[in-house]
Amino acid sequence: MRAKVNQNINLNEYNGVFVIGEQFEGKIHPVTIELIGEGKKLAKQLKKEISVIIAGNNIEKSAQNLLNYGVNKVYYLEHILLTDYITDFYANSIAELLKEKKPEIVLIGATSIGRDLGPRLSAKLGTGLTADCTKLEIDEKDNKLLQTRPAFGGNLMATIICPKNRPQMSTVRPGVMEKAKYQEVIEGQLEKITPIIDKKEIRVNLLKKEKQENTKLNLADAKIIVAGGRGLKEKKGFELIEKLARCLNGEVGASRAAVDAGWINYTHQVGQTGTTVHPDLYIACGISGAIQHLAGMQESKYIVAINKDPNAPIFKICDFGIVGDVYEVLSTIIKTIEEKKKGEELQ
Repeated sequence: MRAKVNQNINLNEYNGVFVIGEQFEGKIHPVTIELIGEGKKLAKQLKKEISVIIAGNNIEKSAQNLLNYGVNKVYYLEHILLTDYITDFYANSIAELLKEKKPEIVLIGATSIGRDLGPRLSAKLGTGLTADCTKLEIDEKDNKLLQTRPAFGGNLMATIICPKNRPQMSTVRPGVMEKAKYQEVIEGQLEKITPIIDKKEIRVNLLKKEKQENTKLNLADAKIIVAGGRGLKEKKGFELIEKLARCLNGEVGASRAAVDAGWINYTHQVGQTGTTVHPDLYIACGISGAIQHLAGMQESKYIVAINKDPNAPIFKICDFGIVGDVYEVLSTIIKTIEEKKKGEELQ
């Protein structure tokens, strides 16, 4: 049931930053560590504490390990009915704890689970939710949370606030925020809670789980990505993209235009509607640099752009730009790398 939105609350009663953690079979999702990293920055600016809520069953060790990322408190909700993610059980249990603790900020990963859980929590708490945020800041004037996300199809960035209600809730895309650093010294505490769960609350039952076959593609954690776009003009162009990626021990990425053209599977798509990445090296080949694509890769450490159009937007954000025919440039780069490797083998 949706709670009535109450805009006459006492904002001073709400305190601290909470991260809603995510786990699968006891393994913590990387976005949880990213949210902790971002949450710590916000908490530091507010001079408040940061806490994590993690739900599950028989995963106390994983919950305990979250303390190694510098959080003040980990609330571990343990119940056999929380073994697997079931919307009603998770939403009701976490919402009750949030009502009790009254955090001023709640961060959730924009994963398949987070996108299901976030709106339900906001409804139960009677507050708002800004989805798919790519940037979070604290307003220096009044400590509001400034929640920035792509809007109007990614053609502009909108900053959204929740001035009269709490908590201020955001879902954040995986791969956008910097992960918290692991530390040996633990200063926080773990609090184990057994929530009261009524089986009558369930409306959807989990019958079985089927694991997707491993495609061995991991764009989010790749150190090097070679990506192709519309400028390749045909599917065959990805043969060169794949060859360069192999030479560099990297992964293959793509723009939405290349995916929509049927040149490569959507799992390779980088951008607002694909995967957000931040590798050490991102090589954009024949990608003009639409804002939707830039939103998913502009935090890369080094960006190399290859495009025949000197006015392509990608050149405004790249570290190194090459104006020229993408096929000629790629062939030259691959040949140079292969010759260098052969030379090293002979030494």
